[in-house]
Formats: sequence, structure tokens, C-alpha cells
Amino acid sequence: MPLEDTLARVDADLAAGRVPVARQRLRGLISSFPQDLVLRRRLAEVYRLYGDAAEAGRWMYLEEDRVADETAAFEARYGSPAWRMKALAWHGPEVTASTAFARGQLTAVRTACAEELGHPVGWDDPASYRDHLEGEYAAPSEPWTVGGVLVGVGCLAAALGFLAIWVNGLVALLD
Repeated sequence: MPLEDTLARVDADLAAGRVPVARQRLRGLISSFPQDLVLRRRLAEVYRLYGDAAEAGRWMYLEEDRVADETAAFEARYGSPAWRMKALAWHGPEVTASTAFARGQLTAVRTACAEELGHPVGWDDPASYRDHLEGEYAAPSEPWTVGGVLVGVGCLAAALGFLAIWVNGLVALLD
């Protein structure tokens, strides 16, 4: 599906309140177009709807107008340069970034990772830095949403209703 069509679906999802679907579509687009800073900015905006500053900071990390609190939250969640390299999900050399600020950020993260690990690392060679990722990072759980709570309550009510009907049938059978 072309990029424009998917972005139109993202807009429709957001307008209809389907934020998780919009987030997944944008994540898919970023995996296909990792160097598109506009997509990263759009995903940061979606994470702001969740109130997840660290993920908003993650996707705005390459932007000069990023929010300092979000950047600090991202750096705290992804504590080492190797984790940051993995989290940024960049592919290709830094020179392919569309802004000088993004090139500088990518270079700084890669250089810090290489210094920490003691050997050269590269964006196109994930094994050069991912082999050193042990247990430092736990994936964040998604925040509760009203829709999610309602679905859970609905499932619980359906299960209790089924159990009540079953017990009533069993009692009627034994009488």
C-alpha cells in the first residue's frame, strides 16, 4: 500500500479514536521508511496522546525542536547507547539523515556506543551492538485505556453470565 494511502488511514484512525491502530500503522511505516523524520514526528504525536513521554522522546530524538523532558525520559528508559541505537531503529549511514541535527544525533549515539563497547559499531550492522544488550531494558507496558477496561469488563461479564447459565442448567438437570 502506498505511503499516502497508509497515512490517510492513520488520519482516519485518529479521527475515529482508534489510536492503537494508528500507532501500529505508523510503526509499520517507520520500519519501511526508517529515515523519514516526518513519520517519526507523527508517531511521537501519537505517543503523546498516550502520555508516554519516553516513547515520544524516542521518536522525536532526531528533531531539533524536541521536548527536553521527553528526551530525558527516552534516555533514562534506554539507558545505554546500544539500547538507544536499537530503539532509534535507524538504517543506513548518518549522512542519509535529512537534517544536520539528525546526522549529529545519530553520530553521537553511534560514537558513544562504540566507545562504550570498545569496537566500531554501525547502523547497518545490528550484531555489532545488539550482542551486548543484556537485561538492561524492560519493554514498557501500554497504559490502560477506557476502551481496554471496557473490553475487559465485558469479557468478565460474559464469562460470569456463561457460568451462571451453566450452573442453572446443572441445577435444573439434577432436580
